[in-house]
Amino acid sequence: MANRSGCRCPRCTIRGLMGPAVLITIGVLFLLHEVRGDMFDFSNSYPFILIVIGAILLASSMAPMTGHVDSMTAPPPVVPQTGPPASPGPAQNSAPGQGL
Repeated sequence: MANRSGCRCPRCTIRGLMGPAVLITIGVLFLLHEVRGDMFDFSNSYPFILIVIGAILLASSMAPMTGHVDSMTAPPPVVPQTGPPASPGPAQNSAPGQGL
């Protein structure tokens, strides 16, 4: 979610690993259930998933925010002008305060 804004700071990079880390953990837990089904019960494995989520959140909170780009306060990208510059409007010959 933090990477949608294009931020490459260490905090956002670590936070972007949340989904892959949870999927890998679930895959390892399924593998352990298949290999050691008699000694390992998958229904009681939710604490491992919570530990992985907590470890990722802890690591991201301790990471520096150097170079962080906040999507809410980032200035819009500057688009270069390709055409000729705009000409000023028609000049008025009357001085201020004089009627037409």
